[in-house]
Amino acid sequence: MWTLSLTQTTAEGGAAGHARYDSRPFLPPADAMTSPFLDAALAAAEAASDLIRRAYRGNFQVEYKADASPVTEVDVAAEKIIKGLLQARFPDHGFFGEETGKSDIDSDYVWLVDPIDGTKSFVRGYPMFSVQIALMHKGELILGVSSAPCWNDNRGEILYAEKGQGAWLDGQKLAVSTATAIEKTTLSTGNLASLARKAEAWNRLGALIPRLHRIRGYGDFLHYHLLATGRIDAVVEADVNILDIAALTVILREAGAVFTDLRGDAVGLPTTSVLAANPALHATLREAINF
Repeated sequence: MWTLSLTQTTAEGGAAGHARYDSRPFLPPADAMTSPFLDAALAAAEAASDLIRRAYRGNFQVEYKADASPVTEVDVAAEKIIKGLLQARFPDHGFFGEETGKSDIDSDYVWLVDPIDGTKSFVRGYPMFSVQIALMHKGELILGVSSAPCWNDNRGEILYAEKGQGAWLDGQKLAVSTATAIEKTTLSTGNLASLARKAEAWNRLGALIPRLHRIRGYGDFLHYHLLATGRIDAVVEADVNILDIAALTVILREAGAVFTDLRGDAVGLPTTSVLAANPALHATLREAINF
Protein backbone atom coordinates (compact mmCIF):
# COMPACT_ATOMS: atom_id res chain seq x y z
CA MET A 1 0.00 0.00 0.00
CA TRP A 2 1.25 3.46 -0.91
CA THR A 3 1.96 5.71 2.06
CA LEU A 4 3.41 9.19 2.28
CA SER A 5 3.48 11.60 5.17
CA LEU A 6 2.31 15.05 4.20
CA THR A 7 5.28 16.48 6.06
CA GLN A 8 7.61 14.90 3.52
CA THR A 9 6.68 17.53 0.94
CA THR A 10 7.78 21.03 1.84
CA ALA A 11 5.90 24.28 1.35
CA GLU A 12 8.61 25.37 -1.10
CA GLY A 13 7.80 22.46 -3.38
CA GLY A 14 10.70 20.17 -2.53
CA ALA A 15 10.32 16.60 -1.33
CA ALA A 16 12.37 14.76 1.26
CA GLY A 17 13.84 11.54 -0.09
CA HIS A 18 12.73 12.40 -3.62
CA ALA A 19 15.30 10.63 -5.80
CA ARG A 20 13.36 9.27 -8.75
CA TYR A 21 12.47 12.55 -10.44
CA ASP A 22 14.18 15.90 -10.63
CA SER A 23 12.08 18.72 -9.22
CA ARG A 24 11.67 21.64 -11.62
CA PRO A 25 11.06 25.18 -10.33
CA PHE A 26 8.69 26.23 -13.14
CA LEU A 27 9.28 29.89 -12.33
CA PRO A 28 8.17 32.72 -14.61
CA PRO A 29 10.91 34.47 -16.60
CA ALA A 30 12.89 37.12 -14.78
CA ASP A 31 11.28 39.99 -16.68
CA ALA A 32 7.70 38.81 -16.09
CA MET A 33 5.53 40.60 -13.58
CA THR A 34 4.58 38.13 -10.87
CA SER A 35 2.38 38.31 -7.83
CA PRO A 36 2.32 36.57 -4.47
CA PHE A 37 -0.74 34.69 -5.78
CA LEU A 38 1.15 33.18 -8.71
CA ASP A 39 4.19 32.41 -6.58
CA ALA A 40 1.99 30.51 -4.12
CA ALA A 41 0.05 28.67 -6.84
CA LEU A 42 3.25 27.52 -8.56
CA ALA A 43 4.73 26.34 -5.26
CA ALA A 44 1.51 24.49 -4.39
CA ALA A 45 1.33 22.87 -7.83
CA GLU A 46 4.91 21.65 -7.63
CA ALA A 47 4.51 20.36 -4.08
CA ALA A 48 1.45 18.36 -5.13
CA SER A 49 3.17 17.23 -8.32
CA ASP A 50 6.12 15.87 -6.37
CA LEU A 51 3.80 13.77 -4.26
CA ILE A 52 1.89 12.53 -7.31
CA ARG A 53 5.06 11.55 -9.19
CA ARG A 54 6.22 9.37 -6.31
CA ALA A 55 2.86 7.64 -6.05
CA TYR A 56 2.34 7.16 -9.81
CA ARG A 57 2.03 3.49 -10.82
CA GLY A 58 2.40 2.43 -7.21
CA ASN A 59 -0.05 0.79 -4.84
CA PHE A 60 -2.61 3.16 -3.41
CA GLN A 61 -6.15 2.95 -2.13
CA VAL A 62 -8.93 3.65 -4.63
CA GLU A 63 -12.53 4.36 -3.67
CA TYR A 64 -15.53 5.35 -5.77
CA LYS A 65 -17.82 8.35 -5.37
CA ALA A 66 -21.59 8.32 -5.78
CA ASP A 67 -21.21 9.08 -9.50
CA ALA A 68 -18.87 6.04 -9.87
CA SER A 69 -15.81 8.22 -10.48
CA PRO A 70 -12.66 7.08 -8.67
CA VAL A 71 -10.85 8.94 -5.93
CA THR A 72 -7.54 7.84 -4.45
CA GLU A 73 -5.69 8.61 -1.26
CA VAL A 74 -3.23 10.46 -3.49
CA ASP A 75 -5.97 12.88 -4.65
CA VAL A 76 -6.84 13.64 -1.05
CA ALA A 77 -3.23 14.02 0.10
CA ALA A 78 -2.35 16.28 -2.85
CA GLU A 79 -5.33 18.54 -2.16
CA LYS A 80 -4.41 18.80 1.52
CA ILE A 81 -0.91 19.93 0.54
CA ILE A 82 -2.29 22.56 -1.83
CA LYS A 83 -4.92 23.77 0.61
CA GLY A 84 -2.48 23.93 3.50
CA LEU A 85 0.05 26.00 1.57
CA LEU A 86 -2.52 28.42 0.14
CA GLN A 87 -4.34 28.91 3.43
CA ALA A 88 -1.07 29.49 5.26
CA ARG A 89 -0.24 32.33 2.87
CA PHE A 90 -3.75 33.69 2.41
CA PRO A 91 -5.85 32.83 5.49
CA ASP A 92 -8.69 35.14 4.43
CA HIS A 93 -9.17 33.42 1.05
CA GLY A 94 -11.92 30.90 0.31
CA PHE A 95 -11.28 27.42 -1.02
CA PHE A 96 -13.24 25.10 -3.31
CA GLY A 97 -11.59 21.73 -3.73
CA GLU A 98 -12.63 18.58 -5.55
CA GLU A 99 -11.96 16.41 -2.49
CA THR A 100 -12.31 18.67 0.56
CA GLY A 101 -15.22 20.80 -0.65
CA LYS A 102 -15.96 24.47 -0.01
CA SER A 103 -14.88 26.78 2.76
CA ASP A 104 -15.36 30.58 3.00
CA ILE A 105 -16.74 30.47 -0.53
CA ASP A 106 -18.19 34.01 -0.18
CA SER A 107 -14.72 35.55 0.26
CA ASP A 108 -13.51 38.06 -2.33
CA TYR A 109 -10.76 35.62 -3.32
CA VAL A 110 -11.51 31.90 -3.77
CA TRP A 111 -9.09 29.19 -4.85
CA LEU A 112 -10.50 26.48 -7.14
CA VAL A 113 -8.53 23.23 -7.04
CA ASP A 114 -8.66 19.80 -8.63
CA PRO A 115 -5.60 17.95 -7.27
CA ILE A 116 -5.73 15.23 -9.94
CA ASP A 117 -7.93 16.08 -12.88
CA GLY A 118 -7.99 12.76 -14.72
CA THR A 119 -7.98 10.34 -11.79
CA LYS A 120 -9.17 7.53 -14.07
CA SER A 121 -5.95 7.90 -16.06
CA PHE A 122 -3.86 8.11 -12.89
CA VAL A 123 -5.44 4.91 -11.56
CA ARG A 124 -4.79 3.04 -14.80
CA GLY A 125 -1.19 4.22 -15.03
CA TYR A 126 -1.09 6.52 -18.02
CA PRO A 127 -0.05 10.16 -17.72
CA MET A 128 -3.18 11.99 -18.92
CA PHE A 129 -3.84 13.80 -15.64
CA SER A 130 -2.96 17.16 -14.13
CA VAL A 131 -3.02 19.41 -11.09
CA GLN A 132 -5.41 22.33 -11.61
CA ILE A 133 -5.21 25.48 -9.46
CA ALA A 134 -7.15 28.67 -10.21
CA LEU A 135 -7.92 31.88 -8.35
CA MET A 136 -11.22 33.72 -8.62
CA HIS A 137 -11.64 37.33 -7.47
CA LYS A 138 -15.20 38.55 -6.94
CA GLY A 139 -16.48 35.99 -9.42
CA GLU A 140 -13.79 36.58 -12.07
CA LEU A 141 -11.11 34.01 -12.86
CA ILE A 142 -7.76 35.81 -12.67
CA LEU A 143 -5.05 33.13 -12.35
CA GLY A 144 -4.46 29.60 -13.54
CA VAL A 145 -1.81 26.91 -13.12
CA SER A 146 -2.06 23.59 -14.97
CA SER A 147 0.64 21.05 -14.08
CA ALA A 148 0.90 17.66 -15.78
CA PRO A 149 3.49 16.05 -13.49
CA CYS A 150 4.05 12.75 -15.30
CA TRP A 151 3.65 13.89 -18.89
CA ASN A 152 6.62 13.92 -21.28
CA ASP A 153 8.49 10.92 -19.85
CA ASN A 154 7.82 12.08 -16.29
CA ARG A 155 9.56 15.41 -16.88
CA GLY A 156 6.23 17.15 -16.57
CA GLU A 157 4.71 20.21 -18.20
CA ILE A 158 3.24 23.26 -16.51
CA LEU A 159 1.35 26.18 -18.01
CA TYR A 160 0.48 29.23 -15.95
CA ALA A 161 -1.13 32.63 -16.43
CA GLU A 162 -2.39 35.70 -14.65
CA LYS A 163 -4.91 38.14 -16.04
CA GLY A 164 -3.13 40.71 -18.16
CA GLN A 165 0.29 39.04 -17.90
CA GLY A 166 0.13 36.43 -20.66
CA ALA A 167 0.35 32.65 -20.53
CA TRP A 168 3.67 30.87 -20.12
CA LEU A 169 5.41 27.52 -20.54
CA ASP A 170 9.04 27.11 -19.47
CA GLY A 171 9.68 30.85 -19.70
CA GLN A 172 8.13 31.15 -23.17
CA LYS A 173 5.04 33.27 -23.74
CA LEU A 174 2.24 31.33 -25.41
CA ALA A 175 -0.06 32.17 -28.31
CA VAL A 176 -2.86 30.25 -29.97
CA SER A 177 -2.82 29.44 -33.67
CA THR A 178 -3.85 31.82 -36.43
CA ALA A 179 -5.90 29.33 -38.45
CA THR A 180 -8.99 30.94 -39.97
CA ALA A 181 -10.56 28.27 -42.19
CA ILE A 182 -12.56 25.26 -40.97
CA GLU A 183 -10.80 23.21 -43.64
CA LYS A 184 -7.45 23.91 -41.95
CA THR A 185 -8.68 23.39 -38.40
CA THR A 186 -7.64 20.64 -36.03
CA LEU A 187 -10.41 20.14 -33.46
CA SER A 188 -10.12 18.04 -30.29
CA THR A 189 -13.17 16.78 -28.42
CA GLY A 190 -13.84 15.30 -25.00
CA ASN A 191 -16.63 14.03 -22.73
CA LEU A 192 -19.35 14.26 -25.35
CA ALA A 193 -22.15 12.27 -23.69
CA SER A 194 -24.51 15.19 -23.06
CA LEU A 195 -23.80 16.65 -26.50
CA ALA A 196 -24.55 13.26 -28.06
CA ARG A 197 -27.92 13.20 -26.29
CA LYS A 198 -28.89 16.46 -27.95
CA ALA A 199 -29.64 15.04 -31.38
CA GLU A 200 -29.71 18.23 -33.44
CA ALA A 201 -26.44 19.57 -32.04
CA TRP A 202 -24.84 16.12 -32.38
CA ASN A 203 -25.88 15.94 -36.03
CA ARG A 204 -24.49 19.41 -36.65
CA LEU A 205 -21.17 18.39 -35.13
CA GLY A 206 -21.24 15.32 -37.37
CA ALA A 207 -21.80 17.50 -40.42
CA LEU A 208 -18.88 19.69 -39.41
CA ILE A 209 -16.40 16.83 -39.05
CA PRO A 210 -15.86 16.09 -42.79
CA ARG A 211 -14.95 19.75 -43.32
CA LEU A 212 -12.17 19.73 -40.73
CA HIS A 213 -8.51 19.19 -41.48
CA ARG A 214 -8.30 16.79 -38.53
CA ILE A 215 -10.35 15.71 -35.53
CA ARG A 216 -8.84 14.18 -32.43
CA GLY A 217 -9.87 13.36 -28.87
CA TYR A 218 -6.86 14.31 -26.78
CA GLY A 219 -8.98 15.10 -23.74
CA ASP A 220 -8.19 16.15 -20.18
CA PHE A 221 -5.42 18.75 -19.82
CA LEU A 222 -3.71 17.78 -23.07
CA HIS A 223 -5.95 19.35 -25.67
CA TYR A 224 -5.99 22.62 -23.73
CA HIS A 225 -2.19 22.64 -23.52
CA LEU A 226 -2.00 21.92 -27.25
CA LEU A 227 -4.46 24.72 -27.97
CA ALA A 228 -2.59 27.23 -25.79
CA THR A 229 0.67 26.44 -27.59
CA GLY A 230 -0.81 26.70 -31.10
CA ARG A 231 -0.52 23.01 -31.95
CA ILE A 232 -4.27 22.52 -32.42
CA ASP A 233 -6.94 25.11 -33.18
CA ALA A 234 -10.09 24.36 -31.16
CA VAL A 235 -11.56 22.27 -28.33
CA VAL A 236 -15.16 21.12 -27.88
CA GLU A 237 -15.97 19.44 -24.59
CA ALA A 238 -19.06 18.62 -22.55
CA ASP A 239 -19.68 17.08 -19.12
CA VAL A 240 -17.04 19.09 -17.27
CA ASN A 241 -17.21 21.05 -14.03
CA ILE A 242 -15.59 24.35 -13.15
CA LEU A 243 -12.72 22.72 -11.25
CA ASP A 244 -11.69 20.92 -14.45
CA ILE A 245 -11.43 24.11 -16.50
CA ALA A 246 -11.04 27.16 -14.25
CA ALA A 247 -7.24 27.36 -14.50
CA LEU A 248 -7.30 26.46 -18.19
CA THR A 249 -9.80 29.23 -18.87
CA VAL A 250 -7.32 31.85 -17.67
CA ILE A 251 -4.39 30.22 -19.48
CA LEU A 252 -6.22 30.00 -22.80
CA ARG A 253 -7.58 33.53 -22.62
CA GLU A 254 -4.13 34.89 -21.86
CA ALA A 255 -2.79 32.91 -24.84
CA GLY A 256 -5.34 34.68 -27.05
CA ALA A 257 -8.19 32.17 -27.22
CA VAL A 258 -11.89 32.77 -26.79
CA PHE A 259 -13.06 30.40 -24.05
CA THR A 260 -16.80 29.98 -23.42
CA ASP A 261 -19.32 27.21 -22.96
CA LEU A 262 -20.92 25.62 -26.02
CA ARG A 263 -23.66 28.26 -26.04
CA GLY A 264 -21.12 31.05 -26.09
CA ASP A 265 -21.79 32.04 -22.48
CA ALA A 266 -19.02 33.15 -20.11
CA VAL A 267 -17.37 30.56 -17.89
CA GLY A 268 -18.59 30.51 -14.28
CA LEU A 269 -19.20 28.14 -11.42
CA PRO A 270 -22.18 26.44 -13.17
CA THR A 271 -20.34 25.85 -16.48
CA THR A 272 -20.48 22.27 -17.81
CA SER A 273 -19.27 22.57 -21.41
CA VAL A 274 -16.48 24.22 -23.39
CA LEU A 275 -15.90 25.80 -26.76
CA ALA A 276 -12.37 27.19 -26.93
CA ALA A 277 -10.67 28.39 -30.08
CA ASN A 278 -8.69 31.22 -31.54
CA PRO A 279 -10.84 34.32 -32.17
CA ALA A 280 -11.11 33.71 -35.91
CA LEU A 281 -12.67 30.27 -35.45
CA HIS A 282 -14.73 30.54 -32.26
CA ALA A 283 -17.83 32.22 -33.68
CA THR A 284 -17.80 30.00 -36.77
CA LEU A 285 -17.66 26.83 -34.68
CA ARG A 286 -20.34 28.05 -32.25
CA GLU A 287 -22.72 28.77 -35.12
CA ALA A 288 -21.92 25.44 -36.80
CA ILE A 289 -22.61 23.37 -33.67
CA ASN A 290 -25.43 25.61 -32.35
CA PHE A 291 -25.65 23.81 -29.00
